[in-house]
Amino acid sequence: MPEPPRFLAACRREPVDRPPVWLMRQAGRYLPEYRAVREKVSFLELCKTPDLACEVTCQPIRRFGLDAAILFSDILIPVEAMGMRLEFHEEHGPLLPDPLRTAGQVDALRVPDPEATMPFVTEAVRRIRRALPETPLIGFAGAPLTLAAYMVEGGGSRHFVELKRLLWSDAAAARTLMGKLTTTVIAYLKAQVAAGAQAVQLFDTWAGILAPADFEEHVLPYVQRIVTALRPTGVPVIYFVNGAGPLLGHMRQTGADVLGLDWRVDLRVARATLGPGVAVQGNLDPVVLFAPPEEVARRVGELLIKGGGRGHIVNLGHGILPDTPIRGVEAMLAAVRQGP
Repeated sequence: MPEPPRFLAACRREPVDRPPVWLMRQAGRYLPEYRAVREKVSFLELCKTPDLACEVTCQPIRRFGLDAAILFSDILIPVEAMGMRLEFHEEHGPLLPDPLRTAGQVDALRVPDPEATMPFVTEAVRRIRRALPETPLIGFAGAPLTLAAYMVEGGGSRHFVELKRLLWSDAAAARTLMGKLTTTVIAYLKAQVAAGAQAVQLFDTWAGILAPADFEEHVLPYVQRIVTALRPTGVPVIYFVNGAGPLLGHMRQTGADVLGLDWRVDLRVARATLGPGVAVQGNLDPVVLFAPPEEVARRVGELLIKGGGRGHIVNLGHGILPDTPIRGVEAMLAAVRQGP
């Protein structure tokens, strides 16, 4: 039988010739070819047009030969399908003009059928698989807590007052919201896998705003439910938390195959804490790519040593920044391929 791609092998902690590498938000504005597409369509149009979503997903693979592709979409697409208005603004990012503030609004949310309400996502997956038959494709979704943060706040936030107010003052509404989101995410990720995704990543960008006890109550049970529901599909599940440092023990309890770590966590410490039963992904500071190539190479070399070889997927500690220089990405990839 042929050897599995190194990305999928590393997800399962199998031996590889070198650690695989891909970049969160690798299809984005730092690429001139992506900017050329975006000049013609809005962000939501790009997400909802399978041909274009396929094209921009393929762009970084063609340019850099990365070890995995990730579906081009946005974590808030299912939120719109649940019945909320969704807008994107160039300056301020996503906006949900009618944020959830009452139990009645939560009750009115529907749990959508992915193929009926978001067929452009699964069609994009199918087209990407045909376009990149040799490159593993990662599907993804936002985790329930992170989706709830946007839905309750109406967009991004510094302190997440409204989200925490809901969690702490209306437990019934919070449980209903998190339950609906969990069911939605499970169906959405299963649909992506059925269409051809070979791994999935669950983005929990805002879970790090919670104290460990609150994470245990308001995040862990729902992520565990998602991971358990996806287990029969056989695809690896990656769980990424921004601000993961204080939460490593809880993240291990999710059952995810791979844990994605931000750059604030020492990778060697994380591996010692998590143990050999889980793979890790990360965790170079995205701003390192702005440094001179020799400094990028030095830091990547350190990362490879700390990653410890088997079960390490090289990535950034968060998404690549829009004005990242191409030479920084090239320096990172050359250093990974050369080894420590």
